[in-house]
Amino acid sequence: MPRHVHQDAAAGNPTGTIQWNGNGTTYPPGAEGEGQEHMLEGPGSAKDDTLHLKRRLGLFSGVALIVGTMIGSGIFVSPTGVLDRTGSVGLSFVIWIACGVLSLLGALAYAELGTMNTSSGAEYAYFMDAFGPLPAFLFSWVSTLVLKPSQMAIISLSFGQYVVEPFVGDCEPPGMAMKLVAVLIILVILVINCYSVNLATGVQNVFTAAKMVAIFVIICGGMYKLMEGNTQNLRDPFKPISEERVSASVSDIATAFYTGLWAYDGWNNLNYVTEEIKNPSRNLPLSIIIAIPMVTICYVLINVSYLTVMSPDALLESEAVAVTFGNLILGVMAWLIPLSVAISTFGSANGTLFAAGRLCFAASREGHLMNILSYVHIRRLTPAPGLIFHSLIAIIMVTSGSIGSLIDFFSFTAWIFYGGAMLALIVMRKTKKDAPRPYKVPIVVPVVVLVISVYLVIAPIIDQPRLEYLYALLFIISGLVFYLPFVHIGYTSKTMERVTVFLQLLMEVAPTQSVFPAKEN
Repeated sequence: MPRHVHQDAAAGNPTGTIQWNGNGTTYPPGAEGEGQEHMLEGPGSAKDDTLHLKRRLGLFSGVALIVGTMIGSGIFVSPTGVLDRTGSVGLSFVIWIACGVLSLLGALAYAELGTMNTSSGAEYAYFMDAFGPLPAFLFSWVSTLVLKPSQMAIISLSFGQYVVEPFVGDCEPPGMAMKLVAVLIILVILVINCYSVNLATGVQNVFTAAKMVAIFVIICGGMYKLMEGNTQNLRDPFKPISEERVSASVSDIATAFYTGLWAYDGWNNLNYVTEEIKNPSRNLPLSIIIAIPMVTICYVLINVSYLTVMSPDALLESEAVAVTFGNLILGVMAWLIPLSVAISTFGSANGTLFAAGRLCFAASREGHLMNILSYVHIRRLTPAPGLIFHSLIAIIMVTSGSIGSLIDFFSFTAWIFYGGAMLALIVMRKTKKDAPRPYKVPIVVPVVVLVISVYLVIAPIIDQPRLEYLYALLFIISGLVFYLPFVHIGYTSKTMERVTVFLQLLMEVAPTQSVFPAKEN
């Protein structure tokens, strides 16, 4: 895994990493001639630069990436889970608002981290700075194999559900059909992201604008019903919706947060692509400050709209809340809702893969994952191997998982690392006092988010222990089995080196330069 010389696939002799000349042919180091000591970049690169990702994301694209990733399937699936776990309409609104505030505080802390360290990879880069290679490796291990692919799988399954449902009427959508559609959409998004960064960001911008129009339609429909006097479901908001449960337990509140925070997840995705943001010291925090309050307001108003049309019981019985809403209020135009949700989830899945590929790229570049995953296409300058790897794992998850189980597993594991990022910020306030910080948050912000993260991780374990939580912790710890031989000791397999060279030639990709100084493990 640490980047040493590769073996020539044909001769079996050490040659060094294959490089590329201006005609797309390969040459070993030293054979490229005078003035060609570095690998060719795509159009617009500076002469003699090493291969790297280019800065192409401006403020609008940054806002679109955050909003487009956050507003995906969650708000169309999660309202049922939040209401069920809180037991009252009023408390569910408290959870939705609290999730928005928590996401904003976490994102502002990430803005400081992202402007202090402008490397891609988000938590991975911050753990490397604050704690060293082992915690960073464990994060990349879990995120690459579980967190990011499961997030992609959840969104794609939601896309499949909303696309298939209009064709089956009142019947249950066939699971196989939903999974086939989910796999197809993953492949389409993979092609888009591998083909061009500009195409991927353009798709993100267009689909974000389209989903905002759809959300505006839902909110307007709800406000119209509200003006008609349909407020019966909003009166006495803290009255229990079920006589069987008078109040929510500590575990219920934590799992309600999990469900709500799933709808908000994506608030940190811009940090994964920091190396591609124009003027990140300005555009990173500004994108966050614009995007997250916008999403929070939309979510609260959407929930109000749902409850002007559906009773809490009807909302709980609906597996596709937005479609039920459309059937009740839009009449013959109800087909607009499944279409809007499909647009929303497509954009969210596109943004998720865009960010996930950069995490894989950043970790592999430092020798913490397979070398090939850090390589960039020599002309298109996209991290194609990392994107393909994430997509394959997401497809495996789609064929074997359900939305509910994936959401709980994702949320529990993710908040372990979100809390770790807050701790990294606090630690670096002491260990890197003089580091440039173009944007700085009050220290109370990461402290509050850290405390809430600890609560979200520990409360469900104490109140209602489940084997899934143990499996998640064991999976994190199991990364040590791979870290010791492949990263700490530095064992490399000659077979893997030959595979790397073969894949490099097949996909026309080449390595980039490490951004962290070499250090003893």
